[in-house]
Amino acid sequence: MAADKRKYSRVVVDGLDRAPSRSMLRAVGFSDDDFSRPQVGIASTWSMVTPCNMHIDGLARVAAESVDTAGGKSLIFNTITVSDGISMGTPGMRYSLVSREVIADSIETVAAAEGFDGIIAIGGCDKNMPACVMAMARLDRPAIFIYGGTIRPGAGQRDIVSVFEAVGGHAGGKVSDAQLTEVERTAIPGPGSCGGMYTANTMASAIEALGLSLPNSSAQEAVSSNKTDDCQRAGAAICHLLENDIRPSKILSRESYENAITVVIALGGSTNAVLHLLAMAASGGVELSLDDFTRIGRRVPVLADLKPSGRFLMSELIAIGGIRPLMKTLLDAGLLHGDCLTVTGNTLAEDLRDTAPYPDGQEIIRPLSNPIKKDSHLIILYGNLAPEGAVAKITGKEGVQFTGSARVFESEESALSAILDGTVVAGDVVVIRHEGPKGGPGMREMLSPTSALVGKGLGDSVALITDGRFSGGSHGFVVGHVAPEAAVGGPLALVENGDQITIDAVARTITLDISEQLLAVRRAAWTAPALERRGVLGKYARLVGSASTGALTDI
Repeated sequence: MAADKRKYSRVVVDGLDRAPSRSMLRAVGFSDDDFSRPQVGIASTWSMVTPCNMHIDGLARVAAESVDTAGGKSLIFNTITVSDGISMGTPGMRYSLVSREVIADSIETVAAAEGFDGIIAIGGCDKNMPACVMAMARLDRPAIFIYGGTIRPGAGQRDIVSVFEAVGGHAGGKVSDAQLTEVERTAIPGPGSCGGMYTANTMASAIEALGLSLPNSSAQEAVSSNKTDDCQRAGAAICHLLENDIRPSKILSRESYENAITVVIALGGSTNAVLHLLAMAASGGVELSLDDFTRIGRRVPVLADLKPSGRFLMSELIAIGGIRPLMKTLLDAGLLHGDCLTVTGNTLAEDLRDTAPYPDGQEIIRPLSNPIKKDSHLIILYGNLAPEGAVAKITGKEGVQFTGSARVFESEESALSAILDGTVVAGDVVVIRHEGPKGGPGMREMLSPTSALVGKGLGDSVALITDGRFSGGSHGFVVGHVAPEAAVGGPLALVENGDQITIDAVARTITLDISEQLLAVRRAAWTAPALERRGVLGKYARLVGSASTGALTDI
């Protein structure tokens, strides 16, 4: 029996009593024939507030036309986005992770209210991509995600992280005023998401590995014929999903999330993938935990020599074939579940069957026999500083153990100031607290402090730990997502200047080297800080859960 392609829209438009609904839809372009077609919402994250999304209106129109040509009826609607790169290091960055929930809620709200039968969502900047998947998982209607694409390199292979690190270099006397201005003017040449294996490209790759994007969607430049073709293919693909009732619940499984984790590790992806994959899985009722990253990470190597810790940009990976040859290598090695269904209607193994290998001589993706790191760079740490866990991004270039003296800051701004003015010195463990999901609120990314450390030449001699998180562009000896966070009385709240802290990536521990008795004395003297009360930040602070379970507001 054929699937009911109009399961939701027929409730809205069929029957004499639905004449008012049809009347309003005629005003937005519906013809008589359109009412008998399945309705597909095109969720566009277009915005002129960031280059990551400035071109997505054009992609949305291409995707909409492809739906109409394939026999559906498209309706474009918008949702918000905010720019991490612009708000980074300011109070505005508190809204970044919050926007993930707002975007997911808004897509769910529009699609459910309007009775869309399917969804095509197009995302570009970091938070709107996991948000799209969260909404798709909640709605469980045939759905495809399209990545807006990566930015082309700036002059001298520069990108946004080049600018942040140039600020640190300027503070350290290594970069002149003129050089800093030149980097600023040339790093961002046009549309697209940040160019390394930062959070945007990490999440695009993870979503493709999950099976929610068409092949190669994650590895295309924003301004390219390939990205246009990706949108053109979406119409026929979504109609096929509608015809066969292939919904996210049939694609998103524990095994598909294991595939996503595997690909993220092999690519050397962002720590934000941990937070977002946990949230995405929970939104669809799939069990996933921090310990799954450790279990999978013990057997999956880092193979990609990509920025921020490596040499190459996403555009260079695209030029040699993107992530598909890497996925075929992982599949052939038994590291991916090939029987997972994808939005093509085929299994992952079927999709990858004819994938050509990378060209001889390329240096971006290492062979399994010669990895950059034999196991994962995403290290889940536990200890008396992080009873619920913390997430470190350690490639091995930083070393695998760090012991130093705590230098405590109550905000990102105060820490950045101390790094730039020379207060922070080699051997310090910079502690930035009250930046967690509730305490920030919003769990700001610490790209400015980490980039300043690298720019000042302290990237391998200073560690940084926080209950906030890190941009995919951060590198160095950094530990984030410390849970429980300081604002709810987590041990991070009890650290004092001069305490010794040890981070051990081999033992996977993070330890505050003081006695339990002293810790108990400090805990008894601790008082909870006042949390944000009004507006969206207040609402978020009241609802949000721990980073260790994805920082969700609806579960």
